[in-house]
Amino acid sequence: MVMPIGIDIFSGAGGLSLGAEMAGFEIRYAVEKDRNAAMTYRYNHRDTLVLEDDIHNIDPLEHLHVDDHVSIVFGGPPCQGFSSSNTKTRTLQNPNNSLFEEFLRFVSVLQPDWFLFENVEGFYRFEKGSLRNKVKHCFEELGYTVNDSIVVASDYGVPQHRNRFIMVGNHNGILFQFPNKQGKVFSVLDAIGDLPELTNGQMADSLPYKCSAKEAGEYAQLMRKGSRTSKQNYVSQNADYVIERYKFIGQGQNWKAIPEELMSNYKDKNQCHSGIYKRLVAEKPSVVISNYRKNMLIHPFQDRGLSVREAARLQSFPDKFIFKGSLMHIQQQIGNAVPPLLAKAVFEKILEYGEQ
Repeated sequence: MVMPIGIDIFSGAGGLSLGAEMAGFEIRYAVEKDRNAAMTYRYNHRDTLVLEDDIHNIDPLEHLHVDDHVSIVFGGPPCQGFSSSNTKTRTLQNPNNSLFEEFLRFVSVLQPDWFLFENVEGFYRFEKGSLRNKVKHCFEELGYTVNDSIVVASDYGVPQHRNRFIMVGNHNGILFQFPNKQGKVFSVLDAIGDLPELTNGQMADSLPYKCSAKEAGEYAQLMRKGSRTSKQNYVSQNADYVIERYKFIGQGQNWKAIPEELMSNYKDKNQCHSGIYKRLVAEKPSVVISNYRKNMLIHPFQDRGLSVREAARLQSFPDKFIFKGSLMHIQQQIGNAVPPLLAKAVFEKILEYGEQ
């Protein structure tokens, strides 16, 4: 059976690609400018050509075979400018906010059956919806029937409350309908309860799991396929005074639970974001895994930050997926990624239309 071909642009570490591959797509090539993210993608997608370059320099047709038919182009242009947490550069003058035009160029040149355009939830509301409407109109001008939605990762097996904007279009007149919710909702404990106990600043490449695969829960078993040990158990080194603050924060609480005298270095605590110093609730899905080092997300039971593997689990990256680069770059890659299980659900729904 010939697998449908996909092209991943603005690929990052490869969360969307991993979901597409799980669903049944073959990724012909990926475009990613960041060296560290490209290294991660290349390591985990050995059969995909990675073009580590500015997307403006890429000819969409150059790396295809003569008889290739591209089924889908997908990706998420850099989205920092659209984020609701970004009040300084959330304008059209931000150069990152014009990169969607490169996405349009690839679709215009390749004429795929489908496209999938992904971004932060704030993209939907950006400039009162005018940019979303502009993008949708541009795709319609190219002959695509378009639908979009805010999708919730926890509805599709991801142990995290994370909303993403996804726009899907079809070149053959099909109006895409987003997949229904799937199965049970997984918690933080479901996701990381079998992972090893760690200490502040620990950097262990490989450690045994706390229990056997048979003893692990459904979600943990899924993540452990293909891996015998827990890899990349890397925890940022926090100062002693930060660890002391952690001790006062209960599950679901944030910096407000820290005694006043331990927060004296903050000139104005009212400027603190509610997500700072947040301890995860074991029995609920995680809060958004963005830059979890800067936000100082706290393990539900241990007085330390999250490890790389724990954050990857909460994003639904399997344990065999290895991230490349420095710890800081790895943490950013995880935070920027689309959860693979969320992507898988949408790509599977796209493939269903081809079977009708």
